[in-house]
Amino acid sequence: MTILAILAASALFAGAVPQGGWTWTLYEDGPLVLANEIPDTAQLKAILECQPGAGVARLDLFGPTDAGIATITSGPATASGRSEAAADHQSVALRTDHPVFGQFMVTGVLDVAVGGNHQAVAVPAAHLAKLRRFAELCSG
Repeated sequence: MTILAILAASALFAGAVPQGGWTWTLYEDGPLVLANEIPDTAQLKAILECQPGAGVARLDLFGPTDAGIATITSGPATASGRSEAAADHQSVALRTDHPVFGQFMVTGVLDVAVGGNHQAVAVPAAHLAKLRRFAELCSG
């Protein structure tokens, strides 16, 4: 029992135990993908995807979908873009050199609002290095 408690505590302090199994994973082969997922399942909350060096990332948010003009906010930075809706997600494009993406890399928090509906993306501090690596590779 004591060994299990020590292992659980050390994993928790290392940031290795994602809440409910959700984690951020960076896939660098092929198009770059940073996914908020439960590994080895089809369950996704958010995906950032780009072609290396393209400078533009597509953000797919799974859940409620809305098409229209999106307001994208992180910290004090704001951008707007076109949100496209699919059956199970909405997509919006973001330039990786835009101040809102820069703030996202610092805060780990991004909000996408279309109409009155908001969807938030949160990258815990333990995974911010993956977000910065994603942006670095996307930007070229």
